[in-house]
Amino acid sequence: MNFGSSYSWQVWAVLSAVFAALTAIFAKIGVENISSDLATFIRTIVVLISLGFILLATGQLVQPASISTRTWVFLVLSGLGTGASWLCYFRALKLGPASLVAPVDKLSVVLVAIFGVAFLGERPSASGWLGIVLIACGAVLIAVKR
Repeated sequence: MNFGSSYSWQVWAVLSAVFAALTAIFAKIGVENISSDLATFIRTIVVLISLGFILLATGQLVQPASISTRTWVFLVLSGLGTGASWLCYFRALKLGPASLVAPVDKLSVVLVAIFGVAFLGERPSASGWLGIVLIACGAVLIAVKR
């Protein structure tokens, strides 16, 4: 069973945005009385357990040996990036308002576009670049103190 394969990438992207927004709100409340690092650790455990259940339920859990070395390397690098991002995000939420932290965090969209061009050979359209520039401008406008 391939979980959710009948949905388009756009549906999953919108769901990702909804859950990311809820994550910011829940995390801001959850990090109030504990260290941001401990909050990140707890969140990571919940993610691990949840994904483990999904993989088991959908029959997608495979033997680690069947995964190529290249895939392992890039997934480990991605995991390290995720961990660093989460630690920084929770620290920012501990120190600042969610309504400012989340938009600045979304500058990752701009960086993904730039890295996609530099490393993956992707070529956004003119309207795509306009959107990327508007995201950058919006994040800056929201975050700059007046």
